[in-house]
Amino acid sequence: MGFSHFLPFALLALRTLAQDPSPDEPTSPSQTPNLAVKVSTSFPTSEIFGIKLVNNHPTLAVLSISNDEPAPVSVVFVGGSLWTLPDLPTSPQTPQIVRNLTTTRYDVSIPAGEKESVEFRFTTELQPQDLKLNLAVVVTDSEGTPYTLPAFNETVAIVEPDTSIFDPQILFLYLFLLGLFAGTIYFIYNTWIATLFPQKKRGGKDASRARKSTSGTKKVDPNDQVGVVGADGPAVTSGSKAAYDESWIPEGHLQRPEARRVKSGAGVKRRQA
Repeated sequence: MGFSHFLPFALLALRTLAQDPSPDEPTSPSQTPNLAVKVSTSFPTSEIFGIKLVNNHPTLAVLSISNDEPAPVSVVFVGGSLWTLPDLPTSPQTPQIVRNLTTTRYDVSIPAGEKESVEFRFTTELQPQDLKLNLAVVVTDSEGTPYTLPAFNETVAIVEPDTSIFDPQILFLYLFLLGLFAGTIYFIYNTWIATLFPQKKRGGKDASRARKSTSGTKKVDPNDQVGVVGADGPAVTSGSKAAYDESWIPEGHLQRPEARRVKSGAGVKRRQA
């Protein structure tokens, strides 16, 4: 019998074992076999304050299988499923399957009187809640007959992973909230708080220079002022004696040259000649 024939049988057995049958109802011999094989399950990384399945983190289940049969047995499949709890107010009265776990195939032979351990890993991604975890093992005897053995059937808690302050998403969230808070405080200060305080006039270097220039001006005596007529109109300046010394300037530069008047007719005759 090939492995493909065991898989539907294993899934059907897991579904049946998850529901608690009545003691008066008959059960199939393949589900509760008279086989001297014991299975115990432990969760090395998830048994702190109860069994907790962390979302998006692989959960390790170690199945210890003890063979007390006179002949060897083989471990073929390990699978499981998550079911609702009927005793919760929000859960239906009849247990319903929430998720089937991935069935893992094995090829482990356990000699008579020996004990072997197999590891079964699975990952969950569900809402935080309490569910019932059902695990089962499919083994075959020396004649190849399959048997489904219950491995685990207890309540577990689905939890989210612990957040760390060094998580990039958490750091980005902190920076965003800090920037938003700083912007809000700045807006409130400029809108309402800054208007309550009088603003002081700031005096810089330009203001001090302007004060010095206005305070350092001297009044000019009207007797020393000389009227100067130019192309742009009259202007007033101080006397020449007080302004500069003329002793070193040549006389030719001091006297203004007289403008010569040229008749237009004489100029035309000269051009014609």
